[in-house]
Amino acid sequence: MICKHFGSCGSCTLYALDYAAQLEQKTQRVGTLLSPFYQGELEVFDSPDSHYRARAEFRIWHEGERCDYAMGNMARNGAVTITECPKVIVPIEKRMWRLLEAINASPEVLKHKLFAVEFLATTTDECLITMLYHRKLDAVWQEEAKVLERLLDAKIMGRSRRQKVVLSDEFVTEKLDIDGRTYTYVEYESGFTQPNPTVNVKMIEWAIAQAKRTGGGDFLEAYCGLGNFTLPLSRYFNKVLATEISKRSIHAALENCKLNGIENITFARLSSEEMTEALNGVREFSRLKGIDLASYDFSTVLVDPPRAGLDEATIGLISKIEHIIYISCNPQTLARDLETLTKTHTVVEAAMFDQFPHTEHVESGVMLEKRN
Repeated sequence: MICKHFGSCGSCTLYALDYAAQLEQKTQRVGTLLSPFYQGELEVFDSPDSHYRARAEFRIWHEGERCDYAMGNMARNGAVTITECPKVIVPIEKRMWRLLEAINASPEVLKHKLFAVEFLATTTDECLITMLYHRKLDAVWQEEAKVLERLLDAKIMGRSRRQKVVLSDEFVTEKLDIDGRTYTYVEYESGFTQPNPTVNVKMIEWAIAQAKRTGGGDFLEAYCGLGNFTLPLSRYFNKVLATEISKRSIHAALENCKLNGIENITFARLSSEEMTEALNGVREFSRLKGIDLASYDFSTVLVDPPRAGLDEATIGLISKIEHIIYISCNPQTLARDLETLTKTHTVVEAAMFDQFPHTEHVESGVMLEKRN
């Protein structure tokens, strides 16, 4: 990828290395962190070099009568205005500059106290644009924003303090071909979604390959989000219990389950700590009413925690399960958690997923099997 803002925009920090060198650097870093626990070959999944990011947020920089997109600068002490961003997928790229033209052509209605714009797009060319303001949005704004929807063939939302204006929908619908099937995902504006669709499919298919090793049984998942992993992996298990703390994500997960005609998944709104308390019989939750936890015989668990990794109680719970699939957005905390998990389990497969080219960030995954 070539971008005129390399070296000034702080979004892409590995701009001095070509993509092959970046990938090698990340592979060595993850391999070194995992080496105390795994001596096999690290499977590496690369990304498209450009046009890979399906969600993005840009500040709006006001200079006189003009607005521009801006990002934090490389020194992390200010902002730099940008005129291109080749990391976003084409459905965003082809709309974002026309949107900026429309904002600048609007005397006051669209630009007044606009401070950021968020984009959420799909590989099927849907795009949801959220415009964020430091003022209340009125009927005049709504009418002009409706014109924008038609102009851009996009869904427009407005947000300000304690106000959300939805003109059509607050979601996009993604379709991904995974392991020989097409899965439909409704992705909501305020919910978490994987940012790199190409690498996301590779992550899911790697997890499926691990699930196929387990021989079935029941499946437990923590941090399930909108069902990104849950739906495709459910094919390989009898019953599935998936937990997530976000109400919006659980709503999307239930909707996605229906859209895909999947009937063996039960979703519960629980944090990982609450999930652990419930399954260990420490507490009862009204949110689990009608769910017979004792009926599950979990052979496999998948966890995809935030950067902080797993808490001690959750590690204790999953250590009792035969197979563990651990997806991590922070290889440091993954290595930390493996110090405990490898007391009961052996790492049999490991992978690296480059969700964020041109940055230091990297995702990884391990498959663990219980020691005899």
